[in-house]
Amino acid sequence: MPKTQARSRAIKKDAVLEAAVDVARAGAEAVAHPRPVGEHVGFEMVSDRLATHYFASTDEGYVGWCWSVTIARVPRGRVATVCEVDMTPRDGALLAPEWVPWEDRLRPSDISREDTLPYVADDVRLEHSYEDTSSDPDLPIVRELGVGRPRVLSPEGRSQAATRWYQSERGPKSGRRPRNTCSTCGFLMKMSGDMRTMFGVCANEWATDDGAVVSLDHTCGSHSETDVPKNSTAWPVRPSRVNEGALDAEPMPRPASDGDRDDAGEEGAN
Repeated sequence: MPKTQARSRAIKKDAVLEAAVDVARAGAEAVAHPRPVGEHVGFEMVSDRLATHYFASTDEGYVGWCWSVTIARVPRGRVATVCEVDMTPRDGALLAPEWVPWEDRLRPSDISREDTLPYVADDVRLEHSYEDTSSDPDLPIVRELGVGRPRVLSPEGRSQAATRWYQSERGPKSGRRPRNTCSTCGFLMKMSGDMRTMFGVCANEWATDDGAVVSLDHTCGSHSETDVPKNSTAWPVRPSRVNEGALDAEPMPRPASDGDRDDAGEEGAN
């Protein structure tokens, strides 16, 4: 018979090992002490003269788990010996979630300015740049192509950035919005390259998007050509509010008049 067929043959049950339930339970109790061991829930042959008994776990933190006790016997031996005791999950067991490496769990919002990311040699968002081997200062065009940087954005990197920016809060807004878009705003600084047709940088200190990339069809109320007149009731946008309840509970002190200050000076002189 070929060896491959011999390896696939069914393992016969061992009567000595199958009957050694008490031996296996004693091994499980020695490890589980002081926690009790539950009922016997299964038996499995692992190999010739090697088998495993299963006992239910009564620990509330291990729902569906069981104590697995592996026992063995020597050839022609009639006594079972405990090899190892472990805990094994069974059907419906409470398991920890599948492990995900930190580099896959980490999100951009988790990074602060003080954190340093590891180097990614095969980042699909980047591609190799040209190498600046010239010392001629009269080649500004070559230097503007990003020469001197080991890598620059790849088409995939630009596509990901454009999609992310356009779908953010600084992209087009749905619903009711101001009429004028960023494309006609005097505070918009255009970007270079193919991004110029979609995005710019806001340079209005009164805008919430100041210093951020905005889409050309983005809108806000700080447009340079806003149609709200300066002397209208819309300025300021948010009128100041006073906590009237606090004023009722503790009145504000009345400012002293010139007459009060003169009286106080005369009393001090007297």
